[in-house]
Amino acid sequence: MPDNAVRLLRRWDLSEVEPVPETARFLTSAGPVVLRETERSRAEALLLHRVQVALAEAGLPVAAPLPTRDGRTLVSSDGRRYALYPWIDGRQRSGLDLSIRQCHELGALLGRLHAELDRALPPVQQTFLVPAPRAADAVATADLLMASLPEPRDDFDALAARQLAERRVMLLELADHRPPEAEAVTAGYVHGGFSAERIRYGKVGVVGVLGWDRLRTAPLAGELVRSATMLFGYGDERGLDLDRVAAFVRGHATAFELDADQIRSAAHRLWWELLCDVAERSPGAAALVRWWTADLDHTLEVFAAAYAETPRAASEDEILEVS
Repeated sequence: MPDNAVRLLRRWDLSEVEPVPETARFLTSAGPVVLRETERSRAEALLLHRVQVALAEAGLPVAAPLPTRDGRTLVSSDGRRYALYPWIDGRQRSGLDLSIRQCHELGALLGRLHAELDRALPPVQQTFLVPAPRAADAVATADLLMASLPEPRDDFDALAARQLAERRVMLLELADHRPPEAEAVTAGYVHGGFSAERIRYGKVGVVGVLGWDRLRTAPLAGELVRSATMLFGYGDERGLDLDRVAAFVRGHATAFELDADQIRSAAHRLWWELLCDVAERSPGAAALVRWWTADLDHTLEVFAAAYAETPRAASEDEILEVS
């Protein structure tokens, strides 16, 4: 929090301002607020503010910046830029704690965000050419990383060596599974980080979607697939909860129209990117790659079939089965 934060807040029509120690939050007569600094340019920050206002006005759980007394949403002090937001009092939940119905509703929320972003922002180039990493480059990186490991090796370095050797073998065996080098896909505006860490829940569902600093243009199917992977991954040899993934993707289909081929392609591409990311050494990432590779075709079909199905709400039987 900047040293002059209390003085900065005088630009807003607030009273009874009380800082919350060791945070950027304040208790005020209008409720709790949070002062956020942005490193975006002025134009980029103001564009983001317009987007947040539009999403909030559309009834989505997105906090809009609070205007100052003279109507501005961005203020400058000592060469830095700040905006003030209402504090969202909610809690995080793991995607694996959600019922099937809640997964479906969360997917529909992401679909609504995609639809409203499309309406709120200027049109973008409708296709992206997305390159795919090369297996040979990943193998070369794995060799460099293995050569850089110290001798003698501790347990952590020995584990890294085993993971790199395993990944090297997989890359050589699966080199012919590489997605097209440059694929044209439908693009639009995406949140850029729709994950459990950026979603807040209240008593009746999602009360806040945070983390809008990553807003950008990107393949829409790519965000859907990556979000499902982040939300419903076990972090171990169990891989992904495909029942929850399917419900999430079905929910998205109720609010935003893509097609099964794009979803399948996005899932294939994400698997390949994870396979080629040899620098990522976490045991969870390695376990996900092993699990996904062992059942690649089935996993891709789950992503695609869920979107190809007629959109519908989850049944009570489905809810009782896994909630």
